[in-house]
Amino acid sequence: MNAGEQAGQPTAAIGDAPDRAAWNEGFKTGLPTLFGIGAWGMVVGIAMVKSGLTVPQALGMTLLVFAGSAQLASLPLIAAQAPIWVIFATALVVNLRFVIFSALLGPHFAHLPWKQRFYLGYISGDLTVALFLQRYPTLAPVAGKLSYLKGLMFPNWFAWQIGSLAGIFLGSAVPTEWGLGFAGTLAILCIMVPLIINHAALCGVLVAGAISVLAYDLPYKLGLLLAVLVGMVTAMAIEETLAKVKVRRG
Repeated sequence: MNAGEQAGQPTAAIGDAPDRAAWNEGFKTGLPTLFGIGAWGMVVGIAMVKSGLTVPQALGMTLLVFAGSAQLASLPLIAAQAPIWVIFATALVVNLRFVIFSALLGPHFAHLPWKQRFYLGYISGDLTVALFLQRYPTLAPVAGKLSYLKGLMFPNWFAWQIGSLAGIFLGSAVPTEWGLGFAGTLAILCIMVPLIINHAALCGVLVAGAISVLAYDLPYKLGLLLAVLVGMVTAMAIEETLAKVKVRRG
């Protein structure tokens, strides 16, 4: 090994050393997305069971595949007993974006052993890759880079699996006539509740809920649109009023 290689290898490994602070930073960055990821996983979990997969089959699929879009795209084909090559080809096309993700992440971690790169590729997701590249847009070796990536990816994977597993067992218990509409409602609730961060948001949600019930009979589901608009206006008005009150008191 020449002097250049000896000097270069530590440089490439600068970002690989475990860094608790960087891991925590990655976790905090990805935390707001975990509720949505879990809700999306729950929808896919219910969809798998409602599409005719047994609970063990659905468990195997969510643990091995870990690709919501590809899973949803393949479920109708599985239910229709399509040829296996059609199912695999469909999933491949849906997941072609991960080729781009790999090309973007690869230069950052090309020096890692292939096994480590393999499992990092397995647990990668759309949002985790985007957030990582936003934090590290260049290839410059930076301490904690790998830990930051893991802080994004591992919680994301666990959130998906927890949501998906919950959906699988929930879907096996939910009556068939409820359909996927029930799963969609649960997903919206999981996403909405963490967003109610103040009194204005809470009032907006309550008003929107009341309007949606009162305007249920409007044609073309216009009651939902009206509820959203009135809820947004209510939240904005209350937030502005509270801000003015705070300024006066301050």
